[in-house]
Amino acid sequence: MHPSLEYALVGLVAALGTFLCTPLARQIATRWGAVAKPRDRDVHAVDTPRLGGVALLAGFAVAMLVAHALPTLRATFANGSEIAGVLAGGLIICALGVLDDRYELDSLTKFAGQVSAAAVMSIVGGIQLLYVYVPWGDIGTIPLDRDASVELTILLTVLTVNAINFIDGLDGLAAGITAIQGIAFFGYSYHLAQIGNTDIALAPTLICAGLVGACVGFLPHNFAAARIFMGDSGAMLIGLLLSAGATTASSQADPQSLGIKGALPLYLPLILPLAVLALPLFDLLLAVIRRLSRGQSPFAPDKEHLHHRLMDLGHSHRRAVLLMYFWSAVLAFGAVAMSFSSGPWLVLAVVAALLTAGLLVTAIPRLRSARL
Repeated sequence: MHPSLEYALVGLVAALGTFLCTPLARQIATRWGAVAKPRDRDVHAVDTPRLGGVALLAGFAVAMLVAHALPTLRATFANGSEIAGVLAGGLIICALGVLDDRYELDSLTKFAGQVSAAAVMSIVGGIQLLYVYVPWGDIGTIPLDRDASVELTILLTVLTVNAINFIDGLDGLAAGITAIQGIAFFGYSYHLAQIGNTDIALAPTLICAGLVGACVGFLPHNFAAARIFMGDSGAMLIGLLLSAGATTASSQADPQSLGIKGALPLYLPLILPLAVLALPLFDLLLAVIRRLSRGQSPFAPDKEHLHHRLMDLGHSHRRAVLLMYFWSAVLAFGAVAMSFSSGPWLVLAVVAALLTAGLLVTAIPRLRSARL
């Protein structure tokens, strides 16, 4: 079986596993009382079960078991402990989220749990940023020592976890955007392995395949109108998995050692994570600045996230989600396409045209109201 088909099988298993486990998670959440009741800042009007993260973790874990039995992808487990570290960290952060979905833990407890899960993933699994490429001057690649690698990885993981958690405010939003981001990192990692003549069975590619499948399998239950929310158990879990895929993909190979020509590919370890995660990280940054300026905790909830603002402009629930999908896809796939294209300026022109079209579509409700 071709490696691409093995990855497709892993994604399919993750999707089916998550899809089939979600109704069970919904029943457990309802009986246990892990239910989201409508609040002023929420957009849902009825009590909705949480604990979607349990189904997401189950689907991802089953997919990893299948990958371990496949002829090519089993090498991923023999070459390192990344998958074991991801599963251990995922179990910790999902358990933390389950408790929060039921009892609504305070922000300090959740932060400590996020750091612990990220540390386990980094130390046990060896998922660490091994170097930083500085594209200006003659500095080039700067290797990081173990302490710096672990600390930086934990920081980036916690940021990603909270960024995904912050955008989880509309039905299907977090799962869909994470699936888009996972596809982008999968494409980058798979292509980098091909041009670098390295083993095609790599941890970042496998992690992203399982993550994308799990998110896709959850969407039928979660897209508007949602019958279940992923809750913090799901949002923090997919944030951790996305961070693991991004970290290992960015550290998987030194662009200088691959003989990649041109300047843009050499910037990839810097620009790809930022471009792919631009939307949730931008929303996180705005939320922190907004809340600190009011003297509030950075984790204090409000109803001023990007998706809320789109609805305030006049977009429907579903249209706001689809617009966020569009923005995320343009930034993520545009970054990957520019990095490996022989004609990056053409890609830039296409991305600019799509961004312009997106701005016009986003502004349509405001333009209509202005005409009236």
